[in-house]
Amino acid sequence: MDELSLIQGCIEGNQRAQRQLFDSFSPKFFAVCLRYMKNNDEAEDVLQEALIKVFSKLPEYSKKGSFEGWMRRIVVNTCLDQIRKNQKLKFDAPLEQEEYKLSTNAYIFEKLSADELIKEIQEMPPGYKVVFNMFAIEGFSHQEIAEHLGVKESTSKSQYLRARAYLKERILKIDER
Repeated sequence: MDELSLIQGCIEGNQRAQRQLFDSFSPKFFAVCLRYMKNNDEAEDVLQEALIKVFSKLPEYSKKGSFEGWMRRIVVNTCLDQIRKNQKLKFDAPLEQEEYKLSTNAYIFEKLSADELIKEIQEMPPGYKVVFNMFAIEGFSHQEIAEHLGVKESTSKSQYLRARAYLKERILKIDER
């Protein structure tokens, strides 16, 4: 079934089309949710909520741009909504000089598995994790992040630098084992 037929089938309530959409995209979007949430259970809950939103908003999809990108935006926003609902993001004051901690040994990252990296991202403090995911993985600009989170652009930048430094420290500890 091509993408437009799949979308139309879902809008019409065709269970086969709905199942195909779910099976096609849920593994990718579970990985997205897992990067934002603390554990698998929370990620599954948010994924379910996000996919319900996707199905309910399908008639609003304009068929312009990437369908997967449209769905990803809904998934990320659902993750952010859940984080906001569960806790206030704790952002530290803007940071002047954090970059000195970021010189890196590339070989360390080559030995790190994807699962280890996801685990380390999950364990980041909430403010770091959200900004890191939005900027480094989802491709939001610092200006967009600031607008989404209601913070200054400089706060987004400093949180990203702190997140990178935090991640580097954690990865270096893994390398020492």
